Amino acid sequence: MFKWIILFSGMLLTLQLQAQSGFKPVADLAPVKQQFAKAAQQTQTIQCDFVQEKNLSMLSDKITSKGKFWFKKDNKVRMEYLQPSYYLLVINGKDIRIKDAQKESKVSGKNNKLFEQINRITVDCVRGTVLDNADFTVKAAESSQQYRLEMTPVNKVMKEYFKTIVLLVDKQDYGVAKIIMQEASGDDTSISFLHRQLNINIPDAVFVAK
Repeated sequence: MFKWIILFSGMLLTLQLQAQSGFKPVADLAPVKQQFAKAAQQTQTIQCDFVQEKNLSMLSDKITSKGKFWFKKDNKVRMEYLQPSYYLLVINGKDIRIKDAQKESKVSGKNNKLFEQINRITVDCVRGTVLDNADFTVKAAESSQQYRLEMTPVNKVMKEYFKTIVLLVDKQDYGVAKIIMQEASGDDTSISFLHRQLNINIPDAVFVAK
């Protein structure tokens, strides 16, 4: 009898958590993968604003940054932080350039495994192939408007830095609306992508650190 009480209580708790979050488990991930990949194949460029919020365990207040984001197939990304201070990240193929108000530095994805993995996740998100990344296990849930994809790293390098990476994907266009990175240290970072514009002309010069 006691076991049934525990089981029933667990079921009630699960239903309560689903109701609170608005998400319920996805039974079959295959159709989601197909739609995600199909939408990404039709996406040549993305331009949008972003808001990044970082919670540090040592600080009571979160750190909020704002800026601009660009993507162009096949492997070009530019994230330009404008507030509260200037910071630039440009991914162009395997080369990664970082620039702030004082200096510019170049990182090779070939020689830095963490940057290589982050580069791959970023590009896979906008390519629609992130759910096929063998370095993660994936759990999916859905609400009326979004999919919630919880990715848990199995790759040794990624496990050292991240506990989970959560993607919120809009059902309307299968675009990534938000990325939440929960770090192994207990800190977390979320990036929300706003005012997305798809398939507009973006010159290659945008993906040069300047």
